Amino acid sequence: MVTNRKRVFVLGLDSVPPELLFDRWLNQLPHIKQLVSQSVYGGMKSTIPAITCPAWMSMMTSANPGRLGLYGFRNRTNYDYNGLFFANSRTIHIDTIWNILSRIGKKVVVIGVPMTYPPQPVNGCMITCFMTPDPGCEYTYPPELKPEVEYIAKGYIFDVEEFRSDNKDPILKTIYDMTEKRFRLARHFIRSKDWDFFMMVEMGPDRIHHAFWKYFDESHPHYIPGSKYQNAILDYYKYLDTEIGNMLNLLDEHTMVLIVSDHGAKKMMGGICINEWLIQNGYLRLLQYPREVTPFNKLIVDWEHTKVWGEGGYYGRIFMNVKGREPKGTIAKQHYEHFRNELIEGLEDLRDENGKNINTRAFKPEEIYSTCNGIPPDLIVYYGDLSWRSLGTVGNRSIWAGGNDIGPDDANHSQYGIYIMKGGHTCRTIRKKDITIYDIAPTILDYMGVKTPEDMEGKVI
Repeated sequence: MVTNRKRVFVLGLDSVPPELLFDRWLNQLPHIKQLVSQSVYGGMKSTIPAITCPAWMSMMTSANPGRLGLYGFRNRTNYDYNGLFFANSRTIHIDTIWNILSRIGKKVVVIGVPMTYPPQPVNGCMITCFMTPDPGCEYTYPPELKPEVEYIAKGYIFDVEEFRSDNKDPILKTIYDMTEKRFRLARHFIRSKDWDFFMMVEMGPDRIHHAFWKYFDESHPHYIPGSKYQNAILDYYKYLDTEIGNMLNLLDEHTMVLIVSDHGAKKMMGGICINEWLIQNGYLRLLQYPREVTPFNKLIVDWEHTKVWGEGGYYGRIFMNVKGREPKGTIAKQHYEHFRNELIEGLEDLRDENGKNINTRAFKPEEIYSTCNGIPPDLIVYYGDLSWRSLGTVGNRSIWAGGNDIGPDDANHSQYGIYIMKGGHTCRTIRKKDITIYDIAPTILDYMGVKTPEDMEGKVI
């Protein structure tokens, strides 16, 4: 469909870092290189925490995680000890780009953007994300779109279910199958749907980083030289480049193109067993130490003598047991801040087996967010500045672990993702710094001539 109206096409590539795409492999990716040569591009600072949820929603709302009340995939819903609960699309109470555009009559297509399950009404169509439980669920809006998806991309795949596994061949095949089907569906929708705003997110890069990073990175602690998977990630990037080239050929000169990632990726040095550290330092007490490695929610905690506990993830979350807040709180409210500073000092002094400080950073949510809706952690922790994962399990009898406690995993997230922006008649390349994830939404609205809501935090690129 040829039109002279200003449209925006956004391709999201989960987890792609600037160090690989721009600095290491760009010359082997001809279609992306050609796009970069006509674009403003560079690294893009992600949210804290640098993780899929909340990052994609912060990008699409230009609102920080505190305003969204999203501090990760799982969040506290009350102050008891029953653990964390998964967020979904119903958790989002701030307008996304597609909400704003739908309301003023613009047509939108949304495919695979994290935090869109269950599907919500839009002025156009929506296919939900990797959080969709299975193909038997309602995953389209409108619901009658589902047969078309299944006809065009038979066996449509939302995610790679077992990407943390030593069984690498099926992982690789599923990543390619998933990506091929998503791009095929997107191309079909580009041609067949009326749209002003089109966005698709592919999860394949994130899954391949976690599963195959150690095979190409010689500095990885578990590097395997000469493996048949040595070029698995590069070959996948080349495949993505071809798919992207085929897609770009369908877009006219009036369409702004944005390629973005929600965060980057880096080698994972290992895991920090945060609850082991808390036990060793007298902050956490169990009624019985487990005989084998055990998830935190299976432990019998002596809450009346526990001050702090932690959750695992690519970053750490620390929760304090406060009197009058938690059911069996032990920390007096007047001692809260002093105690939290003591924790920060201890965490940021974490040292490896050789006594070297690993550069851990601990954040107070109210200092990094304008508002803290919902129930934030008391601290958000980047172990080794995201080189180490947080492990919540207990039973290792050590703070240090060689990897993930929920399956083989080679990579952690990093703070900077990527953006490439070709707007209309842009014809020269500019590598621009100081761009944040919050800048994407106002940039899109500005290009489309739509007034930017005053509460958006980013600036127009």
